[in-house]
Amino acid sequence: MSTENLPQSPDQPQRKPRVAVVFGGRSSEHGISMVTAGAVLRAIDRTKYDVLPIGITQSGRWVLTADEPERMAITERRTPNVEQLAESGEGGVVLPVDPANREVVYTEPGSVPKALGEIDVVFPVLHGPYGEDGTLQGLLELSGVPYVGSGVLASAVGQDKEYMKRVFTSFGLKVGPYVVIRPREWEQDESAARKKIIDLAGDHGWPLFVKPARAGSSIGITKVEDLSGLDDAIAEAQRHDPKILVEAALRGREIECGVLEFEDGPRASVPAEIPPPDAHAYYDFEAKYIDSTPGIVPAPLTPEETADVQRLAVDAFEAASCEGLVRADFFLTEDGEFVINEINTMPGFTPISMYPQMWQAGGISYPELVDRLIEAALRRSTGLR
Repeated sequence: MSTENLPQSPDQPQRKPRVAVVFGGRSSEHGISMVTAGAVLRAIDRTKYDVLPIGITQSGRWVLTADEPERMAITERRTPNVEQLAESGEGGVVLPVDPANREVVYTEPGSVPKALGEIDVVFPVLHGPYGEDGTLQGLLELSGVPYVGSGVLASAVGQDKEYMKRVFTSFGLKVGPYVVIRPREWEQDESAARKKIIDLAGDHGWPLFVKPARAGSSIGITKVEDLSGLDDAIAEAQRHDPKILVEAALRGREIECGVLEFEDGPRASVPAEIPPPDAHAYYDFEAKYIDSTPGIVPAPLTPEETADVQRLAVDAFEAASCEGLVRADFFLTEDGEFVINEINTMPGFTPISMYPQMWQAGGISYPELVDRLIEAALRRSTGLR
């Protein structure tokens, strides 16, 4: 559906497409989602679109929020919270469940439900489980509402680092050594599960990176230098996800590349390099979002290396059946080989985030990038495609 051909009744004037920006959520990346939402709300062309901000609290309640992006910023090294912007402490927003009806309804205890009008597209800027992992996408598919970004399968694959790596391997993309510890393994035999990790270190050396298998923004990750730090690292990862992933360290440069869906298919951005942060052991949450460690855009690569990583980024996008956008993260190893680490189907999306910066270096501004993503969503139908 294009923005010029929205359905109208004969007695209605032409109206602008209505974009619901959905943010917050139940994951540990709640605050970062809000920062992203603030940037998107600032960038959306209000002469072209009507906007409805919808926040999801950490308890899972959908609420109307103030359209005040300036309040969605990190202040005093703290991330914001949806509850701070909610227009009511009890009211809730209900999306349609009938594909023939896109009317959003607001309900409050003791009051008659209030219709808020139809939405034409959802821009979900949720990060992590219960939003970026296919759950919200499934709800929107049932509702018949178009949305920005990947569908159910690609979102789920992009969130679960184990199955992401399995998909990449099946398509011939090279991944680094890793092991997965599922919750049942840990519950039934901690010693055997721990031995899998120790064997990984025996084969590939220390350090290891212990991660929640289904989280992002570098939350819950620990760089483990030796056996003495392993148990604390496992406990920290399991605090965010009962399933954990442990990766061997790869020696090399961290290279990122964006992918954006155009009318004729996906294209790769200018790549960027993430230099080792001076004040951090690795590119962790604080380095990314609190201290805003700058990346190098464009990455200082040879023309051949640039072409290789761009091709591999698009290959990863296609392997996982992605739509809309992806940031693909690689290591360029000391022997000159690109190893894919992961993809993000809804990457950090503030103006200082790497994904927008890479496209800006290629001539696409942040507002134009937001507009292209909305237009791509409006062109797509929901359902099998």
